[in-house]
Amino acid sequence: MAGGSGDVRKVFIFTTAQNYFGLVSEPWDQPLTYSCPEVNNFLDDGNQMLLRVQRADAGVSFSNAIDFADTKDKVLVFFKLRPEVITDKNLHSNILVSSMLESPINSLYQAVRQVFAPVLLKDQEWSRNFDPKLQNLLSELETGLGIVLRRSDTNSSKLKFKEDDTRGILTPSDEFQFWVEQAHRGNKQISKERANYFKELFETIAREFYNLDSLSLPEVVDLVETTRDVVDDVWRQTEHDHYPESRMLHLLDIIGGSFGRFVQKKLGTLNFWGDPYYLVKDNLKAGISICEQWVIVCNHLTGQVWQRYVPHPWKNEKYVPETLEKLGKRLEEVLAVRTIHEKLLYFLPASEEKIICLTRVFEPFTGLNPVQYNPYTEPLWKAAVSQYEKIIAPAEQKIAAKLKNYISEIQDSPQQLLQAFLKYKELVKRPTISKELMLEREALLARLVDSVKDFRLDFENRCRGVPGEASGPLSGKNLSEVVNNIVWVHQLELKVDDTLKIAEALLFDLSGFRSFHRSAEDLLDQFKLYEQEQFDDWSRDIQSGLSDSRSGLCIEANSRIMELDPNDGSLKVHYSDRLVILLREVRQLSALGFVIPAKIQQVANIAQKFCKQAIILKQVAHFYNSIDQQMIQSQRPMMLQSALAFEQIIKNSKAGSGGKSQITWDNPKELEGYIQKLQNAAQRLATENRKLRKWHTIFCEKVVVLMNIDLLRQQQRWKDGLQELRTGLASVEAQCPLAWQSKWEGPEDPVQYLRGLVARALAIQSWVERAEKQALFSDTLDLSELFHPDTFLNALRQETARVMGCSVDSLKFVASWKGRLQEAKLQIKMGGLLLEGCSFDGSRLSENHHDSPSVSPVLPCCVGWIPQGAYGPYSPDECISLPVYTSAERDRVVANIDVPCGGNQDQWIQCGAALFLKNQ
Repeated sequence: MAGGSGDVRKVFIFTTAQNYFGLVSEPWDQPLTYSCPEVNNFLDDGNQMLLRVQRADAGVSFSNAIDFADTKDKVLVFFKLRPEVITDKNLHSNILVSSMLESPINSLYQAVRQVFAPVLLKDQEWSRNFDPKLQNLLSELETGLGIVLRRSDTNSSKLKFKEDDTRGILTPSDEFQFWVEQAHRGNKQISKERANYFKELFETIAREFYNLDSLSLPEVVDLVETTRDVVDDVWRQTEHDHYPESRMLHLLDIIGGSFGRFVQKKLGTLNFWGDPYYLVKDNLKAGISICEQWVIVCNHLTGQVWQRYVPHPWKNEKYVPETLEKLGKRLEEVLAVRTIHEKLLYFLPASEEKIICLTRVFEPFTGLNPVQYNPYTEPLWKAAVSQYEKIIAPAEQKIAAKLKNYISEIQDSPQQLLQAFLKYKELVKRPTISKELMLEREALLARLVDSVKDFRLDFENRCRGVPGEASGPLSGKNLSEVVNNIVWVHQLELKVDDTLKIAEALLFDLSGFRSFHRSAEDLLDQFKLYEQEQFDDWSRDIQSGLSDSRSGLCIEANSRIMELDPNDGSLKVHYSDRLVILLREVRQLSALGFVIPAKIQQVANIAQKFCKQAIILKQVAHFYNSIDQQMIQSQRPMMLQSALAFEQIIKNSKAGSGGKSQITWDNPKELEGYIQKLQNAAQRLATENRKLRKWHTIFCEKVVVLMNIDLLRQQQRWKDGLQELRTGLASVEAQCPLAWQSKWEGPEDPVQYLRGLVARALAIQSWVERAEKQALFSDTLDLSELFHPDTFLNALRQETARVMGCSVDSLKFVASWKGRLQEAKLQIKMGGLLLEGCSFDGSRLSENHHDSPSVSPVLPCCVGWIPQGAYGPYSPDECISLPVYTSAERDRVVANIDVPCGGNQDQWIQCGAALFLKNQ
């Protein structure tokens, strides 16, 4: 048989090659082909291990070697497992067949990735018997081949990098990994920075796509929206060279492919005709949403947004992922079939006919997987749907009358009527039922006509008003007037559009439909014209403001970033709030599909460049301008040093090592360092303020606790509480003013405090008894026996004013060591005074001697209130006014007394002369 036309070996090789290259059969019957020496060598020579087959002009060519030139076209290779002559017995056990497309690297990578790595690494039996070292080598080989494939022109022997070559990018994860590799292996620093920028943008979705199969359908619905934002950011970035359009087109395509395969895999586990309806409906709606949303994303970005983006416009036609779009429509058809079935069940009676119908209704779909959409399965699906419709036709005729009766009962309620048609729209679309419901559909059309009229009237009444007012457009949150008006009209537009879609789906065959359609389309055109007018007015206002330095829309890159206002001392950032609003407006209007004028876009780009730093600086400025309101009044001196240090950083906003020039917006490194210094200083000040406020609260709580302690029975608890207070004070003692700290001074021993308390209480009782006997003013009074001696002296002043019939402000306080006061209507003899800093013998002050006590008693004196114009017992030139304190700590003044000193008042001021009451 060798060399003959009946040689089964050659038939195997020739038939395999014929099928692979798609050739007709005639050339294979020629004797010349069967006598090919390369084929004979491969079959008959045990040492010849390989046979290469390649397409040629005259059919195919054979060779026993592979050249580099062979890789330009697809190649089929036969090779032996063992060096043996091929016979009809070992033909299928000793020959392996392999094909090679595009490049040997790509072919090897795909073979390892799709065939050998899954078998040897993931299959339990093979992986258990496979050396771990070899497993690692296989993984490294797959990774390395992938890197080479993603970074090189695989048709070139030098493996040059071409960024627009995406043949090695088969999944979104491949694209994300490509930029990771470029960030590490780029030839130039600027290329690495660009790759790292794209890598960071893609990181937002990279993990989700890598673990796509583990996500749920609702999670992927959210992922579609996130992916839209990421690819939009990638396309719009202006920090580096633009993302290539061909690469973005490929990325959108493989993302759509990943979403489609995910939907098919998730829905493929469902039994669409047997699982509960709610489960099938929810999963199908999620799958439809994924397909529809990504189609909308691609259509909107490449058909509108990117085509109008001046810095990097989309030049090709808009891209629509057709396969994904058709998959979504197939899923809608599946949902419609199952929904119609559920509606039929609702209306059909529970009879034997119903049971028979249920058993037959889904028979046409047996053996057909609806989610496997492709051009080859489409005819099968359409045939199954057609057969299904024939089966349900008798049931449709029976329920048409029931649905008509149901709708007629609610026909007077427009809202219920609309809801009924929406609820049963799948049934209403059926030709038989649609014909039966002709009058009801006419009534619905009349309601929709009225609805469009209402939308028109509402628009005309509000379109010229102020947003938020009764006669103006409805207002939303965080929207400027122009964006608010456009969004409001856009919402009306969506309502009219929904109304139009309902009519197109259910009422298109009615006589009044065309008139309604024209009216709705006319209103939609009116809405679009209003939106364009609003945008044009906004564009003119902004462009006019760009030439006015006072508008807040101008930002100079070389201008100072912030300064202190010389009028009120507030810190102001040279980045106006109007710029922040402009950025938001540009972003929102772009998302709504408007083309931003180049001049405005340029200003927005500059503002966006500094926006992050400006927001931080505004936060710092707000902190600086409001920190005094956050401080407790008594604690402000404690924070003076930190506040001054913070202010010093603000004032010394100099750049460079010598600090000679001001920091400006166009000096990013200096600006970042300066912002960091400001944030650190602000953080220190805020931390210190929080710490002091916390201690203030703690001290207040502890004082309240001390006030409720029984000093006689809980002495130890008093001491413990007081010690806690002093420990807390010690922690802030370096910052605590003496005047504030002295508030916490006092006896540690409550017994000492109680003794003074009891002594004063007994003394007050004695004062009361003498006052009742009218003998109080005749005795010498010791004011240290009172809790509030200043209150007693004030009461004496008020009583004197009442007796004299004058105002209290017209009286002055005087003292006399010569005897009674002639001008005083009421007076007392005061004792118990002590003098510190000098001595007093009743006539005049004198200096202390070296052996004199530091504190000496003072003779009793007469004190009282006399008119301001009256002469006192002493001449003003020979007296000095000394304060009378409640204690030697000199923390509270009771009164001031003129004491004779013989002149030279400065001498006694320098010696620190003062009076105070003796301790009880």
